[in-house]
Amino acid sequence: MSAIVITGGKPLSGSVRVQGAKNSALPILAASVLNAGQSVVGNCPDLSDVDSSIRILRHLGCAAERAGDTVTVNASGMNRFDIPESLMREMRSSVVFLGAILSRAGEAVMSYPGGCDIGPRPIDLHLSALRQMGAEICEEGGFLRCKVKEFTGCGIHLPLPSVGATENIMLAAARARGTTRIFNAAREPEIADLQNYLNAAGGRVSGAGSSTIDVEGVPELRGTEHRVIPDRIVTATLLSAAAAAGGEVTLTDACPLDASAVISVLTDAGCEITARGTELRASRRGTLRAMGRVRTMPHPGFPTDAQALVMAAACRADGVTVFSEKIFQNRYQHAMELLRMGADIQIEGEVAVVRGVPKLYGARVCSTDLRGGAALAVAALAAEGETELSGLEHIDRGYEKFEAMLAALGADIKRV
Repeated sequence: MSAIVITGGKPLSGSVRVQGAKNSALPILAASVLNAGQSVVGNCPDLSDVDSSIRILRHLGCAAERAGDTVTVNASGMNRFDIPESLMREMRSSVVFLGAILSRAGEAVMSYPGGCDIGPRPIDLHLSALRQMGAEICEEGGFLRCKVKEFTGCGIHLPLPSVGATENIMLAAARARGTTRIFNAAREPEIADLQNYLNAAGGRVSGAGSSTIDVEGVPELRGTEHRVIPDRIVTATLLSAAAAAGGEVTLTDACPLDASAVISVLTDAGCEITARGTELRASRRGTLRAMGRVRTMPHPGFPTDAQALVMAAACRADGVTVFSEKIFQNRYQHAMELLRMGADIQIEGEVAVVRGVPKLYGARVCSTDLRGGAALAVAALAAEGETELSGLEHIDRGYEKFEAMLAALGADIKRV
């Protein structure tokens, strides 16, 4: 079993490019089955989750190939509508294929998805929305067996702004009869990126980035080229690393606006972060200050995916930071591992109280989810001595060449 070994205690310095967004690439790859032409998806990160999506596309009969950071999909040969359970279990986002496959084939068979164990993420919102649009869905034995003659546009009110449900509705509605209006839609940048891809392919989608999205169905979509947006959570990871370890780093090909909630928190904590176009410069030379209260919220609030990352930095801050996790029930698993490194964290329900300590110490730790694993690496960069981090299968789901990215910033890190 492989592990990452990090020797901490040295400030970071250097420049690194921010990869394409995992949470944009996955729904866009699913959307590629909606047309019988060729989709060329650029800035597509080289991740195990993306590899899983490519294997799903190939299983469906599509041609899917990677060359550098570009994935080319030709869905003209699609001849299946099922996804094997083994592939569904590899990533939570696999459920986003449901709306696209149903729209293209009129049938879909798949098991419930897997992914990180960070608390209940029910797909009932997805299923309810697709049923409202005309799908017949039978749930039995852990499998979904779905049919639809033709999706019909309608008004769908989401009880909460679910990113996955919003994406599935957009994919189902893209070629539906009539117009679908999504109320209380997710507002994340990845939703806008999916809209841009669909419109480049001939779709008629508007409103992404607001709480109401309109999708006017079209008879067919065509092949197109699209470039995935920068990954705002990778940006948050690197900014948190600079906050924890100190030093000065430069991030290129970033989108500062998409990371503004994290930038605001870290700036208040004493980091100096400046943006020029797609470049971010971050430094922390003095003592990191506590961050007060950090509440995770749907976009444009503080992202739940960045909570663990900023918590790792807060462990070395002067004072007390209080985290309120409002999105997932089980997203403090990383805290148990941070305690091994000398952190002072108390958890009660959705609240975690972090008291900064003078020193963190290297230890053997294990990632139990994607962002929690990255957070442990952030803490290790600020710790004295050597940290051995296992559970890399989680990190590899969302970070491209993780150790090389940090090594480019001067980190003493290697995979063994």
